[in-house]
Parts: sequence; C-alpha cells; structure tokens
Amino acid sequence: MSTVAAPPDASILSGRATRERRAFRRPPGETVFGILLAIGLAAVGLRAGGGLLLTPTAKVEIWLDVVGGLCAAIAVLAVRDQRWWGGVTIAWFAALALLTALSITWSIVPSDSWLEANRTIAYLMIFAAAVVGARAVGAWWSAVLGAVCAASTAICAYAILTKVFPGALAAADPYARLREPYQYWNAVGLTAAIGVPPTLWLGARRSGHAALNALAYPIMGLLLLTVLLAYSRGSLLAMAVGLGFWFLVVPLRLRGVAVLACGAVGAVLVALWVFSQDTLTKDQVSVAQRATSGHELGIAVVAMLLVLLAVGLLIGFSAAQRSASEGTRRYAGAAILVCVGLVPMALVIALAMSSKGLGGSISSGWKSLTDPNDKTTVLNDPSRLTSVGSVRARYWDESIRVFRSHPMKGVGAGGYRTARLRLRTDNLDVRHSHGYAVQTAADLGLLGLLVSALLTLSWMVATGRTLGWRIPLPRALALAPKRPPPTPDAAARAAGFGPERVAMATMATVVIVFAVHSFIDWTWFVPGCAVLALVPAGWVAGRGPLGERASDGPMLAASLRRGLRSPVRVGIAALALALGLLTAWTAWLPLGSLHAQNRALTLAATNYKQAIAEVDKAQSRDPLSTDPLLMRALVETTAHHRDAAQRALTDAVRLQPNNPGTWEYLSDFALEQQNDPQLALRLLGPALYLDPQSPTGKAQYLKAFQLLEIQTAAKEKRKAEAKAKREARHRAR
Repeated sequence: MSTVAAPPDASILSGRATRERRAFRRPPGETVFGILLAIGLAAVGLRAGGGLLLTPTAKVEIWLDVVGGLCAAIAVLAVRDQRWWGGVTIAWFAALALLTALSITWSIVPSDSWLEANRTIAYLMIFAAAVVGARAVGAWWSAVLGAVCAASTAICAYAILTKVFPGALAAADPYARLREPYQYWNAVGLTAAIGVPPTLWLGARRSGHAALNALAYPIMGLLLLTVLLAYSRGSLLAMAVGLGFWFLVVPLRLRGVAVLACGAVGAVLVALWVFSQDTLTKDQVSVAQRATSGHELGIAVVAMLLVLLAVGLLIGFSAAQRSASEGTRRYAGAAILVCVGLVPMALVIALAMSSKGLGGSISSGWKSLTDPNDKTTVLNDPSRLTSVGSVRARYWDESIRVFRSHPMKGVGAGGYRTARLRLRTDNLDVRHSHGYAVQTAADLGLLGLLVSALLTLSWMVATGRTLGWRIPLPRALALAPKRPPPTPDAAARAAGFGPERVAMATMATVVIVFAVHSFIDWTWFVPGCAVLALVPAGWVAGRGPLGERASDGPMLAASLRRGLRSPVRVGIAALALALGLLTAWTAWLPLGSLHAQNRALTLAATNYKQAIAEVDKAQSRDPLSTDPLLMRALVETTAHHRDAAQRALTDAVRLQPNNPGTWEYLSDFALEQQNDPQLALRLLGPALYLDPQSPTGKAQYLKAFQLLEIQTAAKEKRKAEAKAKREARHRAR
C-alpha cells in the first residue's frame, strides 16, 4: 500500500525562509560603522607616523579635513529641534585653531606655524565629527569603544611584529625599544595605554556574548606587553591615573580587576623573558640575531594570547552560570584593596633600604626630575622602567624662558624649536618641549594657555553633564541655558549606572589617559595618538544627558531625508562641505610645495628654465617657507648665476631673520661661492647669537677664520714681494 507524503507545514516553510533571509541579511549599520571607524583610526596611526614628516602627516590631515567637512554637512541636514550638546566645546576648539592660525602673523617661523595650524584644524574637524556622530547615531556608542580598542590593538600588534620579524618590518631600526609605527617609543606606549580602558569595558561589561568579551583578556596582555617593551614610564603613569578613575566611577570593579590582573600576569611573564635576552634589549644588534630571538618572542606572545583567551572563556562562562555572592564580592574587594595598599608600602620599604635611604632617595629623584642641570643618565634598556631621571626638566626650563621673553602671544605655533636654540646647552635637535602646557606657553603665550584652559573646562562640563555629574559653575561661565527638569521616563533612564553610562565613563577615561600623557610628553602632535583620544572626547561631550533618547541609524536617515527637502539646509551643508575641502587644500599646499621643490632639484642640472618654473610653483604654494628660496639659490648656483642665488638667500634671511639656519646658508654662500671670509664672519654673528651651540655655525666660523688668515698672510706676502721688487728696482737705478 502506497502512502502519500503530507504537505509540509506552512509555518515550517515560513520559519525556514526567515532563517535563510537572516543568514544572508546585511550586517547592521552599527557593525559597519564600527568596522569602518576602526580601520580609519588604525590607518591614521599606521600612516601618519610620528607627525614629524610632512608627507604622511599632510595626507592624513587632508582626509581628516574632508571627513570633518562631510560630517558638518550631515549635521546641517540632520539637525533637529533638540539641543546639540558639545557645541560650546567645538567653539573653544575652533578658537584654539584660530589662535594657532593667527600666530602666523607674529611667528618667528611662520611656515612652522602654518603646519601647526593645519594640524590643529584637522584635530578640530575630527573632534567635531565625533560630536556629530554622538548626536546623529548616539545609540552606536559600543561601536566607538570597540573601534578604539581594535585600532589600538592593531597598532600595538604591528609594533610587536617589528620585533618578531625585524628583517621584514624594521631592518633599519637600531633600537631595542618598540617605536614603530611612530618612530617614537612613548607614542607606542600611549597607544597601548589608550586601549586599556576600552579593553576593560569589553571584558567587564554585562552585555555582549561571553566569547566576544573573553577577547579582552588576550588583548589586555598584548597592550600591557607593548607598554613594557616600549619602556614607557609616562604611559604607565597615564594608565595608572586612568585606571584609578575608571575603577572609582565604574561599578564593575571585580570584573575589571579579573581582566587587568590576568592580562598583567601574562604580559609580565613574557616581558621578564624578553628582558633577559640581550638581543632583544640592547641597541645596535644585527638583524640576524634579532630575528632569531624575535621568532622566539613571537612564539611566547602567541602562547600568552592563547592561554589568556582560554582563561577569559573559562571566567566568562563560569560567571554566566553562577554569579558570585555578596559575601564573596565583599571579601574579594577587601583583598584587592589590601593588595593595592601594599604597593606604596613596598615602594617605601625599598627606598628606605636603599643606599641613600628614604629621604635621600626622594630628594635625589626629585632633583633628577626638576633640575635642568642634572646629569643623571637614564639608559635605553629595561632599567629605564625603574629609573627616575629625565631630560624634560631641561626642555621645560627652556620653554618657560621662551615664554618669559614673549609672555602674551608667544613666539608663534611651532616656534619653540627655533626659539630654544639661543638657550640650549646641547646639540640635540628638539622639536617639542615634551609637554602640552609648556609648549603652548612658549608658542602661544598666555592667550594660548587661556584658550586651552577654557577648552578643557568646557569639555569637563560637557562630560559631567553626560555622566550626570553637576559641576557648580556660574551661569555665565557654563555658557549653557538652564535645562528643564527631566521627565519621569528620562529620569528613570538616567538613574543608576547602566551600560551606556559605563561606556561614557570609559570614553572619558581614554581622554584622561591621553591628557595626562600629553602633559608630560609631546604626543599631542602625534596624529595616531591624538585621534584615538579625540573621537571618544567628542562623542562623550556631544552625547548630552543620558536621559535623552539616543539617535540611531533609522532616525538619522529620516532626518537626512527631511533635510534634503530644505533648500536652505542643502545650501548651508554645501558651504560646510566646501569649508572642509578648503581646509584640506590649505593642508595640501605645503605638501605641493615640497613636491615642486623635489622636481626642481631633479631638473636643476639639466633644464634651468623648468627648474625655475618648479621653484616658482613651490614658492607660490608656500610663501611662508624658506625652503623654496633655498632651492632657488641651489638652482641659480648650479646655473652659475651667483647674484640671483645671493638674492634668494638674502630674501630667506629677510623672511625669517630669527632663524639661525637662514644666516648660516648665506654665510656659507659667501664663504664657498664668493670666497669672502670677512663677509661670512659678519653673517655668522647673528647666526651664532641665535644658536651659540650650532655645530654648523662653529665649523663655518673656524673655516672662515682660517681662510681669512690664509688670505691675510697671502696679502702680506704679496705686499712684501712688491716692496722687495720696488727696492730692487731702486737699487738697480
């Protein structure tokens, strides 16, 4: 007997079709946003380097300006009736950028001030873009924290890979300390320290899948290992301050301690092994030796990551099955406090048992930190982590002396590098004074300090408002209208310390870590570090009270559609986008000038007319720089046009008379091309006044003096010979 199969249930078919659609559906907008943001942040760090080279820095600034202009256009189109929190902070940031640009008019090196203005404007753009993001898609806060965590992890992973595969990634790097991709070890350490708070949030949060949260354990180990291998004491200090703030305000302490402690154990074990390897801790080691030990380091790092991942999964799934009792939490908290308290006690005991004693150790350490004439030497090896000495006191002293000579407006943005030359007692080429406050005092004077202080205060007020903290400020200083009392629903959403408030506190922690480090170092000028902090800084300032409902992707799309129907908003948005393109163009001009100079150098020996045309392009694109004038002098000298070359060098001196380099170029021309040591010595007078320690100036002075003696002796000899001939002719008569 045959049987007829029953038709499938329609509900089963419907469910199967639904599952198939879900399997092939596009990722949510928040995920795409987080991935793109992580790629962008990592690209800035990997491409911009340390912010010292014009080409990579300018290219990154151009993209930041374009992104900022695009976000400004979106803000204009999507603006709604609600208040745009963070606007006052943007205004003070714009005031800082404007002051930096205006300093070109009184700067001793206007070309450097232009570069710093481009940098500050790019930072303003990315900060404003983060504020716009918070107002437009504020519900995507987890994507922002995930992006910061992922970007810092990627950069730190690359830094460690340069030690694992030195031949492929860092063959020319002679140093043992991690310093790629910034060419500066403290910036690498700061990047790792910035990633620690988001990693704590990832591992301690109560939301999210346990397997994803378990990634926080190996990430924490990688970040802490990066700080240790960079020998960055400033990063350890900034991270300690940030951790103190996070554990103070976020009620996820036991979860956070588990992530931090496990990661620290893994990082310390690998670091202790590294510190015992001379091939990984000493400078000037051959690539072959570094590669052998680097491969072993790679195996150790992979093992650490796997073990920490297993520990994270075990802790995560155990906590999901059964949470700790109140008594267990209380005892664990007490044990943690005891362990934290033992740290300073152990430090005091160690200092007391040292050869100098407790008082002598403290006095010696304070002298090493604050005395600009202290000769304490700090080595570039693991012992640096426990050393106290630093050369920052010397740079800070020079900055204060520059500030005292120009107290109101400073010497112009970026002018510290040139102004310090008259005060220095070494031959180091120092571009920054290793501290935002002292650098701003020297560059922008009291005006810069005031605007920076108001910017900081404005951000603190905005962040306090987001976190629900009321900061008692006079109404005129707060610059914000009185808010109406929250509705019962809004008050209920803002009450407690929910997931979003934890995220906002974590973003504030990232900013604190960056601020502390920037106070004692020049990492404000490193785009990779600054952008990692500016994005969460703008987001937490622009979010506004958590009682307000956060916008998401669909709300943004609807607002944009309404905005596009308004011709006025479309016009204003076009102007905002044009402003972003204009700032990108100003950032490109110095780069375009450099490209023209390079072409002129290539053509100098073969095609004089084209070389001069390229020099004209370079000078028109960057009229504030002396580099096009120096290139013109080179081209004219190559063509044997000495008068034109001398005029170009004279114009360079007139453009930057406080720059000793321009005087040295002109004196060298007088010495080498005109064979006039007397003129060279006269020109070296201002050069050596502006930079008494200049090796170039000293060498030129010695060479000119020797040539003058030779010429004087030759002249006396010719006089004597002429006199002898006259006497001989007289006797012959």
